[in-house]
Amino acid sequence: MAEQAQLDHTVINVQFDMDRAEGLFRDLGFTMTPRGYHSLGSINHLMMFGTDYMELIGLPPGVENPRKDIAEAPLGINGLVFKTPNVDETFAHLQGLAMAGDPPKAFTRPVVLPEGEKDASFRTVAVRDGVFPGGRVYFCEHHTPELVWRPEWQSHGNGGQAMPDFVIASTNHQEEAEAFAKLLRSNVSGDGDSLGVGFKGGQLTIMSPAAYGERYGASASPMAGRASIFGALVIRTDSLDKIRAIASPAIDEAERVVVREGSFDAVLEFVNR
Repeated sequence: MAEQAQLDHTVINVQFDMDRAEGLFRDLGFTMTPRGYHSLGSINHLMMFGTDYMELIGLPPGVENPRKDIAEAPLGINGLVFKTPNVDETFAHLQGLAMAGDPPKAFTRPVVLPEGEKDASFRTVAVRDGVFPGGRVYFCEHHTPELVWRPEWQSHGNGGQAMPDFVIASTNHQEEAEAFAKLLRSNVSGDGDSLGVGFKGGQLTIMSPAAYGERYGASASPMAGRASIFGALVIRTDSLDKIRAIASPAIDEAERVVVREGSFDAVLEFVNR
């Protein structure tokens, strides 16, 4: 049996406003990697944790033929990415589930280090559009992880250490949970309006819109007529007091602090579990 899936990273789409996004997330206490320039034309900044990371992805102003999956997608959390040791085997798995999109693709981005510039290289394969309407779901095979997970980028002023939970609000939350369970070779737990699908080191929480609204109140992202949204990133921190000292929480409770980055429709829930 294949090893349980593990989260690689999550993606926040900032479209053509990367400069402002970089500043706002830096102000939330995240250490930002230097700006990356993908061979596919996109740009990014990363917020690195122990084994996963958050990515701000965007496009440089004035770019010709911009990536439609960025330029035409809503602002906010729009990418959920899992690790794979073999992207070709993952593509076969997607084909077997009738979830396959395009064949795997390879790309690079230069990384400037004290010893010189090197190319970080990757291969990815995505679930076809429409299977998970909340955003892009894909798998990443890292050929140069040592250029991505570096100690100088893994310590954050807000104490962030990992992402143990990824929250999805869906009008068909039962069906969506079952589809994610098949994709990740996992199981659905719970019942009612909030379901869990486990992955190595964490879980997806897939909720009805009503349950999502109850969890986040006024800080919840609007469904805006969509069948499903990627509703929140849950970040484990070594001390909630660190984010309290930095941000103005939308929700401040003993076990969690919720911050809404309204400019980019991103709900961030900090927990100490």
